[in-house]
Amino acid sequence: MSCPFCEIVAGRLDASVVAQTEHALAFLDIRQAVPGHVLVVPKRHVEDIYAIGPELAGDVMQLGVRVANALREAFHPAGLNLWQSNGAAAGQEVPHFHLHVQPRRVADGLLRVYTHGAPSPSSRAELHDLAQCIQRFLPHDHGVPTPRSSS
Repeated sequence: MSCPFCEIVAGRLDASVVAQTEHALAFLDIRQAVPGHVLVVPKRHVEDIYAIGPELAGDVMQLGVRVANALREAFHPAGLNLWQSNGAAAGQEVPHFHLHVQPRRVADGLLRVYTHGAPSPSSRAELHDLAQCIQRFLPHDHGVPTPRSSS
C-alpha cells in the first residue's frame, strides 16, 4: 500500500501546495477542518515522531512556523493550533509524520480539549517523580537540567 503523502511529494497525487523547502512540503489538507488547514510533511517517508531525526524535524517545524505566520497574515485568526499525532490511539490516520497548522476562530468547534473539564493540578512530588522517570530515558548529551525539589 502506498503512502498518500509520499505520492503527493512525488507529484503523483494532486495537492494544493502552499510552500516547500528542500526537505519539507506544506499543502492544504483535503479535509479543511477550518479554512486554511495546512499539513507540513517531510519529503522523505518518516512514519512518526519516533522515526524522525532532529535535523529533519527542525526543517519541518521551521516550515510550519513560516506557514503559521502566513496564515496569521492571510486570515487574521484569533488563535492557531499546531497539532501532531502518533499512532492510532492518538488519531494518526496517515502513517507519515505530519504537522497540522490550523488557524482558529473562537467557538469554531474544532479540537475541544478536556471535554470533561481541565484536570486538577498534580502535586509537586508527583510532577518531580514523573520528570525523573522521563529523564532516565533522555540521552545525556542534551544537557537535561536536574529538577529542583520543593523544600
